[in-house]
Amino acid sequence: MTTKPKPPAITYPGRVLRYLRALGHHLQPVLSVGKEGITEGLAAETERALIAHELIKVKVQQEAPLDRHEAAAELAAATTSTLVQTLGRTFLLYKRHPKEPKIHWPKAR
Repeated sequence: MTTKPKPPAITYPGRVLRYLRALGHHLQPVLSVGKEGITEGLAAETERALIAHELIKVKVQQEAPLDRHEAAAELAAATTSTLVQTLGRTFLLYKRHPKEPKIHWPKAR
């Protein structure tokens, strides 16, 4: 089975990442990386959650075979999303909706 290569994730300036971190502070984790690690199913579910919410929080369980930084980077790469923050055993992922973005950037001063 051949898979189409995914485009690289977009990098954002620091002020945008700070804004996303502030928005993500109150969020509850919507997904967990468990003992199976990063699977195709988890990547697909993450993709669906990103389309629905744009900004999601993911928790890495203690029994996960990957380090939290490895899991965050691998899941971000699998979904072509941007890793916004890793804090403790949770991390924030962001992917702008292609047609109807929900998160709008603050105006530059």
